[in-house]
Amino acid sequence: MNSHIITNITALREVMRENSLEAFIIPSTDPHLSEYVAPHWQSREWISGFDGSAGTIVVTTDSAFLYTDSRYFLQAEKQLDGTGIILMKEGISSTPSISELLAGELQAGDTVGCDGMVCSYNFITELKKQLDKHSLHINIGIEPFEKIWGARPSLPKEFAFVYPDSLSGENPSSKRDRIMTALNQAGANATFLSMLDEIAWSFDLRGSDVEYNPVVISFAFISEDENIIFIDEGKLTSEVKDHLREHNITTASYEKAADFLKNMSPKYKLLIDTAKTNAFYPEIINPAAEVIKANSPVAMLKAIKNETEIEGFRKAMVKDGVALVKFYKWLEENVETEVITEMSASAKLLEFRECEQGFVTPSFSSIVGYEEHGAIVHYEATSDTDREIKNKGFLLIDSGGQYFDGTTDITRTIIMGEPTREEKEDFTLVLKGHIALAMAQYPAGTRGDQLDILARQALWNKHYNFLHGTGHGIGHFLNVHEGPQSIRMNHNPVTLIPGMITSNEPGLYLAGKYGIRHENLILTVKKGDSDFGEFLGFETLTLFPFDANGIDTTLLSPAELKWLNDYHVKVYDSLSSYLNEEEKEWLREKTKTLL
Repeated sequence: MNSHIITNITALREVMRENSLEAFIIPSTDPHLSEYVAPHWQSREWISGFDGSAGTIVVTTDSAFLYTDSRYFLQAEKQLDGTGIILMKEGISSTPSISELLAGELQAGDTVGCDGMVCSYNFITELKKQLDKHSLHINIGIEPFEKIWGARPSLPKEFAFVYPDSLSGENPSSKRDRIMTALNQAGANATFLSMLDEIAWSFDLRGSDVEYNPVVISFAFISEDENIIFIDEGKLTSEVKDHLREHNITTASYEKAADFLKNMSPKYKLLIDTAKTNAFYPEIINPAAEVIKANSPVAMLKAIKNETEIEGFRKAMVKDGVALVKFYKWLEENVETEVITEMSASAKLLEFRECEQGFVTPSFSSIVGYEEHGAIVHYEATSDTDREIKNKGFLLIDSGGQYFDGTTDITRTIIMGEPTREEKEDFTLVLKGHIALAMAQYPAGTRGDQLDILARQALWNKHYNFLHGTGHGIGHFLNVHEGPQSIRMNHNPVTLIPGMITSNEPGLYLAGKYGIRHENLILTVKKGDSDFGEFLGFETLTLFPFDANGIDTTLLSPAELKWLNDYHVKVYDSLSSYLNEEEKEWLREKTKTLL
């Protein structure tokens, strides 16, 4: 047994007993429902030892369960070993939902606990509806971790900073006007924001409160005549105060957000995005004020990048491409003569990125998976799992950078030795899916789920598949994962609109063997008009070659081969002027025409 995990769960069960709870739910989020959370809110990891970015723990009086998705199945099995926590594989038809599990574990009249500050309103609303069917109750007013987590980290104290108009392309006053227009169209005259990236974008603020995401812990209220950011005022520099004052934004302490909602003027028709708001806040809004539950307009406004932001992305891609050339050249030249491991390779890649002007931090924790570790979709090497990289097999590296210009996210699978025929076929089938999506042209109004099959068709023909999404939105010097658009099998009603930047990342993962993923970022652009209306397509922004050693060109159509060769010409032309002669020659070889 893993003793400290058992001790933590035992302490939680004592709190459950004191509050007459027969189960307790612990999500991965914070009061802002963030994907990455500050250490203060990493309670799910503290209670379980599982450190993947997505998962929910359910603890009953005598059992414990972790729900997570296919990206983390292998990782979770390893990290839960010896804890007594049972892995529940989301997306598998035989896996019961959390409400079904609780119905089977508990008795009628029992109560389930959850901290409403870190569970979404929509999650709790649906859970309550399901639990009611089994005469089970829910209490969202219990926060156990202040009591049982003895060395709990404090809230972040880092300073916020202004993100200038020269990089954002639009000031907060202009953004507020557009937000208000969207609110008015929805019948609202105010909104309350919880999502940290929406607040950062709306007010042109950035920070370092959350690892990898340059955001500031805060809530915000936006209306025509009153605009407030609820924030630890010790985080505000004189420059930030001047910036907020210039745009008629006032400040209040972070803890005052709840009081504001309780006492909010009834003149407001408040739009709340309940999918992006914790369960506690919507319940305390002044009942005299009208509440409109709808999607946050900020998400769509933020997703459609302006010309300044798009140009920033282009600049960031050049810098990132230069760093990647230097890194992969170094790896190729040194793998046989020195010990290079997954962790040391990740550190070296960071060194090269840090040399690029405007680099701030990685945009997420790099995934460096050698051979079978590449089949663990969100693998992160530790001192216990760190593998030495040899001159054989597949090496998958998914990494990215936060630059002041923009955010990058790229995956390349590198052939470290001579691939087998089957390995080349698998590598090329994934690449065919990537190219098919990159080449797609489609009528305006098309959704990402309508295009998703393009990335999977070649794999499906071999009865292969991948269970993660094909594409996610990406922020501009913001979160590496953002909505509202996506490209995935699941239905998403959001259509693709010019200015959106999305990832293109099909993959294949064969447990115990290898993983393959090819990822670029793609910009939705207008392609033309016809009698059938406006047609859109994608422009690939990422700049780094695919490994020709893994490509079986006989499996590519003439159009696919042309796309690949044209892309490699673009990569060389975009990066070569920033490289020395040796680096140019290396890149010239990697981008040579394939026949």
